[in-house]
Amino acid sequence: MRILSIFATVLLLAGPAFADDAPATISVTGEGRVDAAPDMATVSLGVTTDAETAGAAMAANSDGVRGVLERLKAAGIEGRDIQTSGLSLGPRYDYQKSDGTPPTIVGYTASNMVTVRVRALDTLGSVLDGVVTDGANTLNGLSFGIAEDQAVMDEARGRAVADAARKAKLYAEAAGVSLGRVLSISEQGGYRQPVMMAEAGYAKSADVPVASGEVSLTASVAIVYEIAN
Repeated sequence: MRILSIFATVLLLAGPAFADDAPATISVTGEGRVDAAPDMATVSLGVTTDAETAGAAMAANSDGVRGVLERLKAAGIEGRDIQTSGLSLGPRYDYQKSDGTPPTIVGYTASNMVTVRVRALDTLGSVLDGVVTDGANTLNGLSFGIAEDQAVMDEARGRAVADAARKAKLYAEAAGVSLGRVLSISEQGGYRQPVMMAEAGYAKSADVPVASGEVSLTASVAIVYEIAN
């Protein structure tokens, strides 16, 4: 019991010393954003067909998709940039029954969606116009991006660190203290989003008009500074 009592006393006496060893800190987050012109587009398009039978719907759909794929190939789109993203076949029902009888099947709908990357943006309008002409009748989305965005993201990260340092200096001056060394830096993630700009380029009027705008890449960091005094 005496040994335990002495050990507890030592811990109590050492506690304040341990607490004094923990440095006072300032924690901040910084965000950096870089807007850049995209150099590629990703579009989700496809063919949807209706027919009286499932086989007829799928056959007609397959014919349409083949035409779309041939058009994409003729436009210079490589096989690695074309991927089937959705394939479905299902019945269509007639729900307009006034006599209370259950819905009946009146036909079938087949759908085949393809995700396409267009790396030559100046051809995007003509590519869209061509696939619609050759059978595509469904468009689910269009987004722009940068194929090799590492350099742009690194610039955003640098701006994020500078933003965090600016905030830390501001807080330190307001509190009447001095900043010490950096204790930790952690990346909080980043994101990309399209930013439509007034000077966005458009495809030729003879094709589908498309505005590429700019892509915004954002990085965020958290930094902990030691307070020097």
